[in-house]
Amino acid sequence: MPLYLQIILLVAALIAFVVLILYMGGLAVQKTCLKIIAELEEARAFKEARAMKIQDERKNIFRVGTKNIRPKALKLLLEDGLVIKTNNGKYYLDKEKLTQAKAQLDSTKTK
Repeated sequence: MPLYLQIILLVAALIAFVVLILYMGGLAVQKTCLKIIAELEEARAFKEARAMKIQDERKNIFRVGTKNIRPKALKLLLEDGLVIKTNNGKYYLDKEKLTQAKAQLDSTKTK
């Protein structure tokens, strides 16, 4: 097999590997977001009075890796407006935005 073909195959395999790892990371964040939403729904935390405490930072700063993606998922939910943080550090769901997000998800599934 020619050397240039080996190099092209190696680069293609590397790109495929990186894409696969990024995709798997995205799935893990999505799964964690859904777990956080389910926890808040189960606790019926739809208003500030029923807000609950959620782990929003790493427990051990020296533990580096992808095991604890919960803070990242919570940050994404906050940025999307699905979860709202209170002044005392607790979190609750925005019921209206959650309903819109579920409706949007259902409409994309039916297409």
